[in-house]
Amino acid sequence: MNQQVVLDWFDQNKRDLPWRNTTPWGVMVSEFMLQQTPVNRVLPVWNQWLVKWPTALDLSLAKKSEVITAWGRLGYPRRALRLYESAGIIARDFNNQVPRALEDLRTLPGVGEYTAAAIVAFAFNEPALVLDVNIRRLFARVLDGVEHPTPSPSQIERKLRYELIPTDGAKWAAATMEFGALLCTSKNPSCEECPLQRQCAWRRSGYPPTEQIRKSQEWIGTDRQCRGTIVQALRENEKLPLTALVKMWHDNSQIEKALKTLIADGLIETTGKSFRLPQ
Repeated sequence: MNQQVVLDWFDQNKRDLPWRNTTPWGVMVSEFMLQQTPVNRVLPVWNQWLVKWPTALDLSLAKKSEVITAWGRLGYPRRALRLYESAGIIARDFNNQVPRALEDLRTLPGVGEYTAAAIVAFAFNEPALVLDVNIRRLFARVLDGVEHPTPSPSQIERKLRYELIPTDGAKWAAATMEFGALLCTSKNPSCEECPLQRQCAWRRSGYPPTEQIRKSQEWIGTDRQCRGTIVQALRENEKLPLTALVKMWHDNSQIEKALKTLIADGLIETTGKSFRLPQ
């Protein structure tokens, strides 16, 4: 793969995303929010958060109920609590500065291998192996000749992709991610506009399809929707009795299960006869 072609394309086509010109804390917040959530939904919430909580210390001093409410409808609100917990550790143990070492980042709640690498690359401009779904799909098509990558990268894949990182590793991570998000998309990729089309192994082999590796998660009627309904109701009300929550859902047993798991996850709490966001 010609890395310079990708970098030049990025210079001409990169989106003006605010977390590309922010503090390391701003980058970290964006990485938590962007997990399984599209950019257009994250943008307004990210902007609001950075105004309200511009540093980890600021967030750590907030109430949990404020944090969950501010997360809004981004989904997977446990991410908000993990970010809140990480903020407390950063404020206490790292002098309110996001750590720049991978091993330190990996000790923070909610920070896995990918998120740690992304923070190192995008916040500190250091080379790191960033492999999100867009980057992996781009490499799978151009280099391996397959439509979609496997569900998770193997050690050999990690080794081969690490060897591709040029001198400007941070820019490479951003460029390949943008390339996959805008051109080499999962469905209906813009192959005729792609500057890598002559190098693309998938194109040369006739675009063979890959069996669907992962099905999109259903939403309607799921436990996730039930949990989301409860959390949203408690964002809008200081507290609600069980009788009010039951009226919001068609399945009482699903409501009971959702309440138990939400309490276990620390996303809500019970006061005996009613429920509320954690204080």
